[in-house]
Amino acid sequence: MNEWVLISGMAIVTFSVRYPVLAILGRLDLPPALTRALKYVPAVVLTAIIMPEILLHGGTLDVAPTNPRLIGALVAGVIAWRTRDLLWTIGGGMAAFFAWRLLFG
Repeated sequence: MNEWVLISGMAIVTFSVRYPVLAILGRLDLPPALTRALKYVPAVVLTAIIMPEILLHGGTLDVAPTNPRLIGALVAGVIAWRTRDLLWTIGGGMAAFFAWRLLFG
């Protein structure tokens, strides 16, 4: 029972914080520069979530060529840039990660 109260409370708080902003923005015409800038928000948020996992190992910065996460991310970036294909990007990045991890432990 306590779990449902907790989940319901979190849903109410999340809704009450976000809905007024969305309701107000739905009635306003945003400047074109702001609309263009908002298109980059998902990519920036995803980058902010992923980059610490790629670059930090044990709380320290790891940009050595033996870092398999870094190599996998670089390979995935190149594949995405050249092919624009999500499946190839994921597969190539994972293959590079696992191959590098086998090589350098």
